[in-house]
Amino acid sequence: EPLAWAPGPAQAAALLEEAADLLVLHRDFAAALERCEAGCDSLGPGTEPGTEPGPESFAEVKRSLCVVGIQALAEMNRWREVLSWVLQYYHVPEHLPPKVLELCMLLYSRVGEPQVMLEVGSSWLRAQANQSLPEFGSLLELYLAQVLLPLGRFEGAEELVRGCAVFDSQQQLEFLSTILESRSRWAQREETRSAAEEQQDPGTETVLGVLSQKLLTMFTLLRRALRSMSNHFYLLPYKKMLLATFLLYLVVVRLDPASPTSLPFIYKLVQLFRQAWAAVLSPVHRPPIRD
Repeated sequence: EPLAWAPGPAQAAALLEEAADLLVLHRDFAAALERCEAGCDSLGPGTEPGTEPGPESFAEVKRSLCVVGIQALAEMNRWREVLSWVLQYYHVPEHLPPKVLELCMLLYSRVGEPQVMLEVGSSWLRAQANQSLPEFGSLLELYLAQVLLPLGRFEGAEELVRGCAVFDSQQQLEFLSTILESRSRWAQREETRSAAEEQQDPGTETVLGVLSQKLLTMFTLLRRALRSMSNHFYLLPYKKMLLATFLLYLVVVRLDPASPTSLPFIYKLVQLFRQAWAAVLSPVHRPPIRD
């Protein structure tokens, strides 16, 4: 009974109840996390598996405090802190309770960061003390499905399954079959992705080639027009000459410079325009002045 506990565990149990109420009823996640931290601190060392023996209820209270704390951090979108927050109370991955490890793997898989649990899950599953727990099989399956296989770590998955002495040959074959199926699906996705990229590149090059040819044709016609008009530009007054320059600039702008594929061609057009304008100003193209 809680009344028979020492002051530390009794205080932790009371804080656990407060944290659960704040999380579920009041949805005050920050306050719930504070109660969980205070409860874990009140328990002190000696409640982790493999350390000094203590009452089983101590470990249960600490595990429950961590579970509520994980949920509070997730609700506040502070999921990146979950693993480090839990390890400050259990110190090493091998001492994590099965329920806490399960929540961590599900959380980081849900947010698309399964690699965070890669080393932690491997250390926990390879520990001899954990392989005798009744939750070991389900956690191994979860680690394969949520961490190793989504990351494409097929060799590590096979090595882990073969190295577990708690499985008989039939169970190992079932796990290895699951890994083989996942590897096959992974290879098919890679082939499909590569084929799609190969089909996309020639099409893009074809479109760019057609656009390039059309624009170059336009540039050639424009250059000829500029040459034919160069003999008459010197007769225009200065203001009219500036107006003509501005109109030609509008022609360049209308080629949609916002399009990334048009930038090289606009650069060529500007160069051609500069050459044509230099030809206009050159005295070679001016007709001789008659008396």
